[in-house]
Amino acid sequence: MPNLGPTEFIILAVLVVLLFGAKKLPEAARSLGRSMRIFKSEVKEMSKDDEIAEQRAIAPQPVQQPTQVQAPQAQPAPQQQPQQPQQ
Repeated sequence: MPNLGPTEFIILAVLVVLLFGAKKLPEAARSLGRSMRIFKSEVKEMSKDDEIAEQRAIAPQPVQQPTQVQAPQAQPAPQQQPQQPQQ
């Protein structure tokens, strides 16, 4: 790959200005900066998530004792009084 000197960079800069126009370059640079900022923040969040996941994997998990469930007790059926014949 050939070495790029200052002359080549100037030629590239002139070509970029001619292709994209001087008005659109600041807007393009601004959007590129926003994109890079978002990308950096996402990479930081991913690394934090990885650290948390590693800590959870390393830290001993508390052992939960099985809870005993009592079986429902059968309730005695209410006794019905014998019906008296109606007069």
